[in-house]
Amino acid sequence: MSSPQDIPQTQAFNNAQISESPGRRFLIPSPIPTRRTRTKSMSERAAEGPTCKGVVKSFCRQKGHGFIHQEDGKKEDIFVHISDIEGEWVPKEGDHVTFKTVTIPPRNEKLQAVHVVITHLKPGVLHERWDSPVPTSPEKYAD
Repeated sequence: MSSPQDIPQTQAFNNAQISESPGRRFLIPSPIPTRRTRTKSMSERAAEGPTCKGVVKSFCRQKGHGFIHQEDGKKEDIFVHISDIEGEWVPKEGDHVTFKTVTIPPRNEKLQAVHVVITHLKPGVLHERWDSPVPTSPEKYAD
């Protein structure tokens, strides 16, 4: 029987949850499709779909996900995974973005933002690049 330390560390492993049952230990894959795990048909549907506009409601670089509020007035915020953000800047609350959407399996009821591009950085907010070190605490960058 292999232990979790014997399993290669991949994004799928990082997104998975370890489930234990009597005598067995196995990984339950994350239901969130990342860019790597998305099927070709899902990517093609997203590329053909309309481009939406929105504002970043929240994004946590340490957790690797956040939410976007659509500008078209819909109530529900859209989930965004770190693997779907394009460009050199880490999104911050208030940044204007464009994106496309795909449904999140298995029920395909909720939406996920893909091909996210920051179109306007919010002024007055300290922005960081992806290649900069991850801050250890938010207080480090507080004014």
